[in-house]
Amino acid sequence: MIILGIETSCDETGIALYETGRGLLNHALYSQIDMHSEYGGVVPELASRDHIRRILPLIEQVLNNTQRQLNDIDAIAYTQGPGLAGALLVGASVAAALGYALNIPALGIHHLEGHLLSPLLSTPAPQFPFIALLVSGGHTQLMQVNGVGQYRLLGETLDDAAGEAFDKTAKLLKLGYPGGAALSRLAEQGRPGRFKLPCPMLNSGDLNFSFSGLKTAVLTLVSKQHINPQVSADIALAFQEAVVTVLTEKSLAALSLTNLNQLVVAGGVGANQQLRGHLTRKAAAIGATVFYPQLEFCTDNGAMIALAGAMRLQANDKIQHNTTGSFTVRARWKLSRVQNND
Repeated sequence: MIILGIETSCDETGIALYETGRGLLNHALYSQIDMHSEYGGVVPELASRDHIRRILPLIEQVLNNTQRQLNDIDAIAYTQGPGLAGALLVGASVAAALGYALNIPALGIHHLEGHLLSPLLSTPAPQFPFIALLVSGGHTQLMQVNGVGQYRLLGETLDDAAGEAFDKTAKLLKLGYPGGAALSRLAEQGRPGRFKLPCPMLNSGDLNFSFSGLKTAVLTLVSKQHINPQVSADIALAFQEAVVTVLTEKSLAALSLTNLNQLVVAGGVGANQQLRGHLTRKAAAIGATVFYPQLEFCTDNGAMIALAGAMRLQANDKIQHNTTGSFTVRARWKLSRVQNND
């Protein structure tokens, strides 16, 4: 069974072909970073228009790279939410139209479910059940994953997500957009111990997160310092260390609470090398294993959506063909509400 995956939730157009039994056949991704950097952030209307320009050429590219035709596709998986409504509508409308024309299923996939399952694209892959740490620009959550569509929320951020805090701190340090990756690179030049920042909710007794106070602490620190390249690097390192400490300790606590020994880390912040190194070492010390997606699958991509669609089709044989061409999107959609038979 060959699945076409379509991802258009924000500022990346992702297309992929996935075949059950064989794995990922090919994928293509177009990022809008250069366009949005001129405005210091994502402009929703521009994002939607660019998805319209890119989506069909990328589908043709992936089909050509795999020497497949549209008629070879058995199902389509597209990101139904959460995300920017206009951007989601582009992918959903193309998926619904193709599903209707080809008389094949068109499945709406939760964006975070794609991220959560993305480490299954790599080898070795985790086995159910496991704990998932989802860390991105808009989400920081700990989930217990017992199977496809079987998700239990253990903890989440009460305000800013980790990725959002990275971007806002980068803006305070005048690093431009997107700031998270730039801040991580700058932190490599930082001097350990030069500054100490708080680790919010580290000892809260639950698995929730909060990063708005950390951002405020950085603002206060910046206002008191004579900023130069080295001081900026020192602040970046202190900020990153605080975030990594909180994410690591909460993740280990989730493993202990559930008596599980597998942790999946997914989402854009999952590409952070300090987080990967620190979390891997601390998990190994308690006999746990951490699984990460390949770096190319940490950001939004069509491969994770195609994989999630394939796994849902295999788990539920009651999914009907799209016979009307209708579709909906969900700009807001809690992952914990996604069930196997949705």
